[in-house]
Amino acid sequence: MSFAFTITCRDPHSRARLGLLTTPHGSIETPNFIFCGTKASVKGLSPLQLHETGTNIILSNTYHLMLSPGADLIAEMGGLHRFIGWDGPMFTDSGGFQIFSLGHGSIADESFS
Repeated sequence: MSFAFTITCRDPHSRARLGLLTTPHGSIETPNFIFCGTKASVKGLSPLQLHETGTNIILSNTYHLMLSPGADLIAEMGGLHRFIGWDGPMFTDSGGFQIFSLGHGSIADESFS
């Protein structure tokens, strides 16, 4: 399955629209409120509960995932979807903000030297 975006409704008086983004892991209604699972976990809710609430997609933060649990453990567990037990769409942000605001060591130091 490939990715696709379909506009499902347009407001004739503005540029507002609703859409459906189709991914290999499921469809996402747009616009959408996206839950943030910073370390691959939405605090206080299980993946089943997220599905029950109608959640279409979740977000994880790459910087925090690299710090803990780390890429090796996530790979050993079969990838991020299996690691967190979520079969729906997800995305990770770059972690760029966290690297510069929270980071320490070579990445943050090299960027400003």
